[in-house]
This record gives sequence, C-alpha cells and structure tokens, in this order.
Amino acid sequence: MNTSNSPKGTALITGASAGIGAIYADRLAKRGYDLILTGRNADRLATLASHLSAETGRAVSTIVADLNDKSGLARIESVLREDQRITMLVNNAGVCSVASVLSADVDEMEAMIYLNITALTRLTYAVAPVFAAKGAGTIINISSAVAIAVEALNGVYSASKSYVLSFGHTLQRDLADKGVRVQTVLPAATATEFWDVAGYPKQKDAASTMTAADLVDAALAGLDQGELVTIPTLHDGEQWSRWEAERRALAPQFANARPAPRYVAAPVGKV
Repeated sequence: MNTSNSPKGTALITGASAGIGAIYADRLAKRGYDLILTGRNADRLATLASHLSAETGRAVSTIVADLNDKSGLARIESVLREDQRITMLVNNAGVCSVASVLSADVDEMEAMIYLNITALTRLTYAVAPVFAAKGAGTIINISSAVAIAVEALNGVYSASKSYVLSFGHTLQRDLADKGVRVQTVLPAATATEFWDVAGYPKQKDAASTMTAADLVDAALAGLDQGELVTIPTLHDGEQWSRWEAERRALAPQFANARPAPRYVAAPVGKV
C-alpha cells in the first residue's frame, strides 16, 4: 500500500495497466495524486508504477486483481472502504464486443455485464459512503458514446454503457449535497487495445478515432469545469445540453393514471 500522504489524496484506477487507465494514472500522478493501480497484468502494472513513481515522486502501489472474479473484486471493495487516503475512484475497467446477438457467445456477454456493470456498481457502492461521510471525493465512471448511439456496436456492450450513464445521473442526485463529485465520461472510438479484444483492431487506425491521451486530457478538463457528463468528441456541447434538457422535461409527462388516447380501444361495434 502507498506510504505517501499527498494533499490531493490517492486515486484508485481500475483497468490501469494500459490504454485509458494508464493515461489517467500518468495525468493524475502529475496532478499530485498518489495512486493505487489495479488490473490483471502484474508486469505492466509494476512497470507503470515504477515509471510514474520515479517521474513524479508520487507513491504508486498496485493490486493485481481480476474484477470478473468475485474474490478479486472483493479485495478492491475492501480497499475502497478501508483506505481513508483514497479521494478518487476511476471506474475504467471494461470490455467490448462487436458481435451481433446471432454470433456472440452468451457466456461472454454475461461476463461483460459482470465487469461493465456489476463490478463498477459494487466498487461505487463501496466508496460512496466513505466519501459521503468525509464530505468529499470524486467518482469518475467511464461510459461510452454508444450509451446514446446504442446501435453502433454489440447490443450488450451498448446497454452496459447506457447503464453507466443512467447510474451516474442517480449518483449525482444522491451524492451532490454530500460533497461528492460524480463525472460520467463518454468516449467515442479511442485508439487502445480495447479494439483488439473486441475483435475490430482496424478501428484504432480510423480517421475518426481519438488518441487515449487526448481523451483523458479532455475528460479531466471537463472535470475541472464541473461537468457531470463529458463527451470529448462532441464539439457542440449545447447539443448534449438540449438533448438532456428535453429528456428531463419528458419525464413529468409519464405521470398519468390513464392511457394515452391512442391506446384506448374503440367501443365494440365502432371499428
């Protein structure tokens, strides 16, 4: 476990061994955070921790854990509950697929749900009461642009990221007055190994694909600006604001005890 006591506290980052998670580790260390890096690849974590510690002087520790394994997930939950130095959780770990419902393996889809939804939820539930009790803390949940553009990739993946977006809205409702910040980040295509695992490696080289460094830098800029939802690739931010305002305005229209007229059957003999 880390031994430094940074004024910024400690950020715990899941899926930190490569890609977006590794960039978050670099940027947060340079912002003055100590780090706890979690992931499955012990060698990569150790190399990254050694490099960041030497470069920034921050305390960087690692926990090798598979969040798809209940015991591994429980270890991270325990750390989040017990280590009072933790001031930020970055829920970055996740997996994707591009396969359709006709070709995807349902057991793999179940594992995706566990990692993208169950693990993220359990880690958030572990740390939220701790942050609320202290009156401070930041939770960053990595969703995806397909939370909105749901038809773009595998349906289970898109649905899992829609969950993360919806979950973030309710976290903000429940925690805002407790001093806890919640940011939901919606990356679009980002150039990482994510696409190799998903079975679509050529996406990394597409003209519309953002670098992981640009993605994380933009996400942290959004955090600094107080954004609740950050979509780095969306140049017209007002489009999101309008869409979100319309969604919220629609909700009160559901509060009717009777069906809409279009659903009321015509009287017998009047058809």
